[in-house]
Amino acid sequence: MRRRTGRLLSGIALVTSVALGATACGGSDDDSGTKAVSAADVEAALDKGGSITVWSWEPTLKTVAADFHKKYPKVKVNLVSERSGDKHYTALSNAISAGKGVPDVAQLEYFSMGQYALTKGLTDLSGFGAGKLAAKYTPGPWNAVTEGDKVYGLPMDSGPMALFYNKKVFDKYKITVPTTWDEYLDAARKLHKADPKAYIANDTGDAGFTTSLLWQAGSRPYKVDGTKVKIDFQDAGAKKFTDVWQKLIDEKLLAPVTSWTDDWYKGLGDGSIATLSTGAWMPANFESGVPNASGQWRAAALPAWAEGDKASAENGGSALTVPALAKNKELAYAFVEYANSGAGVASRVSEGAFPATKAELKSTEFLNKKFSYFDGQKANEIFAASAANVADDWSYLPFQAYANSIFNDTVGKAYISGTRLPDGLKAWQDASVKYGKEQGFTVEQ
Repeated sequence: MRRRTGRLLSGIALVTSVALGATACGGSDDDSGTKAVSAADVEAALDKGGSITVWSWEPTLKTVAADFHKKYPKVKVNLVSERSGDKHYTALSNAISAGKGVPDVAQLEYFSMGQYALTKGLTDLSGFGAGKLAAKYTPGPWNAVTEGDKVYGLPMDSGPMALFYNKKVFDKYKITVPTTWDEYLDAARKLHKADPKAYIANDTGDAGFTTSLLWQAGSRPYKVDGTKVKIDFQDAGAKKFTDVWQKLIDEKLLAPVTSWTDDWYKGLGDGSIATLSTGAWMPANFESGVPNASGQWRAAALPAWAEGDKASAENGGSALTVPALAKNKELAYAFVEYANSGAGVASRVSEGAFPATKAELKSTEFLNKKFSYFDGQKANEIFAASAANVADDWSYLPFQAYANSIFNDTVGKAYISGTRLPDGLKAWQDASVKYGKEQGFTVEQ
């Protein structure tokens, strides 16, 4: 699955505003699912049968749904998969606002979890015993679906980051694979000097990529406590990022090519874009989008901000959730647990999904898998190590979708004008603070 940062999701903004208004008037008494639901209750629901509707863009769920039906023939799974990106979130938010047409299970990217949880749009699955599954998952994904003792979904996949590099290009120009971002900057200079048409990477400004590197650098720009939010991009971790990235921008060492475009795929294929720092879900995209470069690319650990530091970060990933207005919560939870904690995990991994579960990440079969695209490299060893080194104290804003949508109007200016990255981050901070206050949040900076 590819990482999407998205544009403004007006449906989510609307439901946030409505929910915060209700909170100010004394809150809601609706049951979000925190009361205990025993395993026996879930089994009884499975024996009785019924139907559930699942909204998801993840292709591996087709097999999971079919297998789930074979195991529980009385349960019909209606998989709605044509919606993705903005359409998916807008449809879900509109259904929640209208109070009808809400699915029993909904896939959500981690950055959007807080928004729906805060607006009481999701069932707290701790009542189903989901909290007991915590030890199964790697830290980053589990942190993304929980708030204190509340569990708002089960991690579906993850995106621990790695450095993908074109070995053919590196060998041609005798470039050593960088282990720190300072070495990465030196490699960028060496490559572009040797071939002015080649760049170490592309970057025209991307909110998801930027927040991931800030995460890795130790920056924690967002602190969230219910409707109380603090936004601050002025910490030491942010400075580590801006110091290096500003030099890459100033020296024109980044290809002015937008990711996921035809030019981007072309650059990855012809060697003019020599590295890509992204989530472990990327290999399948290489195979389908850049088939002509098979055997040329390899995976390596993400460069560190300080020599010897093993800290990594997530980029992408999603969870399966049970909306608060779901009609068949017991059946919905049974499906979510089967897909993301039970037998469904193995079938999804076999079809190319990157797991968020420790057992799969540690399995011999998974670690020893040889990627033909990477000339037989056991790349999962690198991805698994990255997953284990993701700090679990990162937070997204409860209106992250909106914040991401204004990234190019603030930080993005640093890539196309004389705006400095620190100033761009401050502008992003100020605009996010303004929006948060308008939506009824108490915001500090």
